[in-house]
Amino acid sequence: MGKSSYYAHGKLLLTSEYGVLDGALGLAIPTKYGQKMHIKQTRKSDLFWKSYDHLNNEWFSAQISLYDFSPIKSTDDAKAAFLNKVLKGAVSLNSEFLSKWNGFDVKTELEFDKAWGLGSSSSMVYLVATWAGVNPLLLHFEVSKGSGYDVAAAGADLPITYKLGEESVNYQEVDFNPKFKDQLYFIYLNQKQDSKVAIEHYFKKGKQKKTMVKKLTALTEAVLTCNTCSKFVDLIKEHEEIISEHLSLETVMKRLGFDDFEGGIKSLGAWGGDFILAASEAGEDYVRTYFASKGYATFIPYDEMILQESEQPATIA
Repeated sequence: MGKSSYYAHGKLLLTSEYGVLDGALGLAIPTKYGQKMHIKQTRKSDLFWKSYDHLNNEWFSAQISLYDFSPIKSTDDAKAAFLNKVLKGAVSLNSEFLSKWNGFDVKTELEFDKAWGLGSSSSMVYLVATWAGVNPLLLHFEVSKGSGYDVAAAGADLPITYKLGEESVNYQEVDFNPKFKDQLYFIYLNQKQDSKVAIEHYFKKGKQKKTMVKKLTALTEAVLTCNTCSKFVDLIKEHEEIISEHLSLETVMKRLGFDDFEGGIKSLGAWGGDFILAASEAGEDYVRTYFASKGYATFIPYDEMILQESEQPATIA
């Protein structure tokens, strides 16, 4: 019986959240934390799926029919429905995938807390696409209304710029390794934000999108060439104000009472949850203590979160 294993990175979107949906140039970075998938061919007639979290606790399981990919039983109907959608999408792109009527045991293992918003779903889409031998972005667009930057980052070895066009997607790896990275920190806001809800809010509330896209693209380009922490702080504050204005939402600094922070704070991805990026010249002890005093204990320095090129995990085929 055949066995195979695959790996996908988690992701963070540093610039152009929301705007990336309408063609703004975004800067996305793969994280050191990712998701593994192990496939074992069996003599059973169905696909048995088990997902484990970063503490090795099972958080989802399903028995999937290989006839129509419907869940025979599962621990979560919504997740089973999404899995059904992904498997059907993969088969629509490769009719040979799962066509032999072999059963499979599939095991996925997250390396990060699934509440963190680093991409448990997007990395799963990438993993299934790799298993099926199809283009991960094509599979993404079969099953999601998101921009796809997260699926692109799942397979990237370095930070990427990502631009969604009307008929095409353009993304490429870039050399983003800021000199001031030891002054950058990620802090978890203790609440997972639903990206689907955030996208719906953007489509309903977003205004003057062409102007926003132009501003965010220019800002992303400025971030890529930024050499000092003080300049970076100015750029992320400007970014927060652009999103705040166009979505009629308060910046995270105002909403959560971070106005007295010595430096800059930026939301990442869907506003209202997940991680924020803090940039400060005041030192790690100051930043860590500041957020701990506000009740935010999950604190990860840039180098501990972001994948370095020499740290690739091996993909086993």
